[in-house]
Amino acid sequence: MRKQDKPKKKSKKEVVSGSETILEKIRKKTPWIFGNKLRKPKIVFPKIKIPRLSLPLPPRSLIIIAVFTILFILQTGIIYLIIRKPPSILLDDNDNPILVWPDDVHEALIIESIIASILMLFFSTGFIILYHASKYLYNKKYADWLLIIGILLIIIAFGLLQFILEIKIPDPYD
Repeated sequence: MRKQDKPKKKSKKEVVSGSETILEKIRKKTPWIFGNKLRKPKIVFPKIKIPRLSLPLPPRSLIIIAVFTILFILQTGIIYLIIRKPPSILLDDNDNPILVWPDDVHEALIIESIIASILMLFFSTGFIILYHASKYLYNKKYADWLLIIGILLIIIAFGLLQFILEIKIPDPYD
């Protein structure tokens, strides 16, 4: 014959809703401090459905073009051009145009600041092309071309900017 199983005592299970807070851990270890009167209120917030406005995001290339446009405007020194109102171009003794204001670092022509800004954009574009070259590791020929183009853009832009600065800085021996 089979013995009848005695009914097991059901252990008191605590309802766990979420993680245990620090206050609850302290209350378990020190019941004489907080007692049963201090309890954390359980608030159930109603779920309200708010209609959301979903706007289409612009393409990534459009955002990059907008950033480059803003950088171009800031790099041309638009505030300097508005406040100082420099001439757009200078003429030398033979009525030939001068694109860079010589021997004066503190003055600039409008065309000079536009040229410098274009060269800075070439410079930053060269670094972006170098970054894109690292994405094409498995297409070595394409990555090499991107590296060459990026390095050439950086070197040419840096050399031309140095040339402009050399014209602008006065010679101390004259």
